[in-house]
Amino acid sequence: METIRTPYFLVDETLLRRNLEILRNVADRSGAKILLAQKAFSMFYAYPLIRQYLHGTTASGLYEARLGRECFGGETHVYSPAYREEEFADLLAYADHLVFNSPRQVEKYAPRARAAGKAVGLRVNPMCSTQEGHAIYDPCAPGSRLGTTRENFDPGQLPLLDGLHFHTLCEQNADALAVTLEAFEEQFGPYLRGLKWVNLGGGHHITRPDYDRERLVALVRRLREQYGVAVYLEPGEAVVLNAGFLVCRVLETLHNGMDIAILDASAACHMPDVLEMPYRPPLRQSGEPGELPYTYRLGGPTCLAGDVIGDYSFDHPLQEGEELVFEDMALYTMVKTNTFNGMPLPAIVWRNEAGQCRLVREFGYEDFRSRLS
Repeated sequence: METIRTPYFLVDETLLRRNLEILRNVADRSGAKILLAQKAFSMFYAYPLIRQYLHGTTASGLYEARLGRECFGGETHVYSPAYREEEFADLLAYADHLVFNSPRQVEKYAPRARAAGKAVGLRVNPMCSTQEGHAIYDPCAPGSRLGTTRENFDPGQLPLLDGLHFHTLCEQNADALAVTLEAFEEQFGPYLRGLKWVNLGGGHHITRPDYDRERLVALVRRLREQYGVAVYLEPGEAVVLNAGFLVCRVLETLHNGMDIAILDASAACHMPDVLEMPYRPPLRQSGEPGELPYTYRLGGPTCLAGDVIGDYSFDHPLQEGEELVFEDMALYTMVKTNTFNGMPLPAIVWRNEAGQCRLVREFGYEDFRSRLS
């Protein structure tokens, strides 16, 4: 491969396929239908591979639905907290399943969806929070706008519904799902009989080494047998967990009470979850602050004072031009990049199972300019 200007994302086919094999095994043993949540990963160059293993895609709106239908195939599921009237007819052309957020949205749109032959669902909120430290990603937080609570649920709308949907997890294990299921069944279980499916949403870290896949399989089997419904899972992170990298370089080092390295990768532009969650992304051949002899604060090249990736230690002083590789960079990173300060978007590179790299896409000035006017 010709030399690629950093920063760039690299997605590894071997690592991606390993995740997909695990997901297919779970689907085969449990009977679940597993969908790719495009909100976490929508590099459609990889869709021909992914669709060999998964049943379809989920979307949060018109553009994702169209991408899923045109580039992936299989089932296309769409959920939005509120649909736009002017887009709904177009959505009906792409979606197989439409999930609504409230009884009002069901009343407004479900008859049209049914008339078009689409499956109709309602997202419910079991008011059962199992997360720690991820408040921004907790749909069950007080005052949440996501999903219908039991108090607001209207059983009179059941003839319009094919299924119920909930999504409450974030990077969690099967024990959190079991807790949520107990709350869900207590509140909404009586309404499942007679429906066709239940969607358990995303946030299931199924491909993580310590994930209890046997428990997940048992939970899905029980739901299918007890209620006579199909069961959907829609992981995003689990599909590409640890399968992507962000390769960047050191532009400059300086000292201000501590050693600092400025990179050509930006937390604000290229890995915004670092600031939103926040979290400290894994970096190859580095340690925790003070673990190795040389500790640096790694920051981006933008004018934002808080454009800081984190503090890392190394076994040597960092040098200008040195390459650094951040790990687990496929999920919720590529989809969130932006061009604040005119930062170039990272290129996208694919590494196949033979170890050969291919430049899939480069971005330039026109990609920045065309967004503004």
